[in-house]
Formats: sequence, structure tokens, C-alpha cells
Amino acid sequence: MGNNQEIKNVSKATIGRLPAYHRYLKERQAAGEMTISSTAIAEDLHLNAVQVRKDLAVISSVAGKPKLGFEVEDLIEDINKFLGYDNVTDAVLVGAGGLGSALVGYDGFRNYGLNIVAAFDTDPMLIDTVIGGIKVFDAQELSKLVRRLNVLIGIIAVPRGAAQKVADELVEGGVRAIWNFAPVHLSLPTNIAVKNEDMAASLAILSKRLAEILYSEK
Repeated sequence: MGNNQEIKNVSKATIGRLPAYHRYLKERQAAGEMTISSTAIAEDLHLNAVQVRKDLAVISSVAGKPKLGFEVEDLIEDINKFLGYDNVTDAVLVGAGGLGSALVGYDGFRNYGLNIVAAFDTDPMLIDTVIGGIKVFDAQELSKLVRRLNVLIGIIAVPRGAAQKVADELVEGGVRAIWNFAPVHLSLPTNIAVKNEDMAASLAILSKRLAEILYSEK
């Protein structure tokens, strides 16, 4: 997804902010705005204006115009191209339970270049059902079907104890990137990209911030 060499030369922090810019710009475009300044983006997203200008300079094919700012449509296209949103990549999801079914049912992934084409589970009650328009297959067929579908991204939403086995089977099937929602560290080859969603860590941060807010209000 996107230009690999370009992405390697950009910090993870910048890449992490680009989806927020994209959502914001799509909202401004829907509101009928044609141009926008980096200062306005920074103020609305509560970011540093200098950082926003640096981020946009990385991905924008044209510089912002004095007083007018950037063309909103151009910025959206530049982010789409940089992150690969304009080149949809197929993915499979393993674990069609509560979290997995929610992920399958989210139709916004295609806006970000991700298309879930199949789900897998071991539960006989789920196998051969359809969730969010996506068929659930027997997990025993995982590696074989992933290779047949030529899928490059695997999403793991299974319990901790099953995650490593699932990851190994995804890699065996030819997957090159894994989005892991299981609360466990995966041992994988170095040429496999992994993004872990640590919900416990996110909850800890949220709880800490809540405590700080409540303390400040006393």
C-alpha cells in the first residue's frame, strides 16, 4: 500500500497523523471548502502548526499558496496516493466472534484501502454463515484459501492462546502484513509487517487521563 520507499523515509508519527488529516479534509470537502491553510488544520485538530506544515510537505505534490493555503482536493489525493488508499488491498479476518464481527461489519475500511474478502473461525455455529456480507470459512482452510485468494493482509481477532498458530498459518498462506488484536506478542519473520492493537494499554491511558480530569475538577 503506497510507495514503500517513500514511507520508509517518513517518521511513524507523521504516518500516524495522516489518517486524521484525511478524515478532516474529507469533512471540509463535504462542507464545500475548496482551500485550507495548515494553520486552520492545526487549530481544528489541536496540533502544532509547524508540525502540520512539515507533515503536509512530506506528502503534498504542491506547496500551499500564500493566503489561500492548500487545495483540499489535491491534499486528499496526495494522502490517498501516499498511503495507498486509492489502491485497495484485500484482507482476511480470523476470529468472527464479537470483535471480529464488528470489524467485518465496518464498511469504512474500503475508504482506507482495505477490503475484507473472507472471515475464518473454528465455531461450527459461525462457519458458513455470512456476517456483514462476508462469508465465514472453517479456520482449517485458512492457509489454503489465503494462498488461493492471494491475500496480503491478515487481521487476527482470536483469543491469546490461538493467536500465534493463526499468525503462522497466515504467513504460510502468503500474508505479508498482520493487524493483531489479540493481547499477545507474535513471533514472526522479520519480513512480515505487524501492527498490534493493545487495548489494555489504550484503556490504561484513558483511565489515567480520566483520573487527571477528575482530580483537576476537585
